[in-house]
Amino acid sequence: MDHEKARAEETAAMERVVTATKRVQAAFASLQSQFPPAGSGQPSQFALQTFDAALQELEDAQAAFDELLGDLLDGNR
Repeated sequence: MDHEKARAEETAAMERVVTATKRVQAAFASLQSQFPPAGSGQPSQFALQTFDAALQELEDAQAAFDELLGDLLDGNR
């Protein structure tokens, strides 16, 4: 793999983690707004599913980044 392609993959992996983190933050804010004092304390199924999906994407993004970082540290990239 050439240097530029490797750097592009690494950048994309980091950007995926950042984007996923922002999605978790947004989903959490939405979910939190459904609890007192602003909400009823009964979050919608959609808000829960959105938060769960955002957390899963963050977990997947972090795993992919960790794998890439491991390859870098092992000298395989």
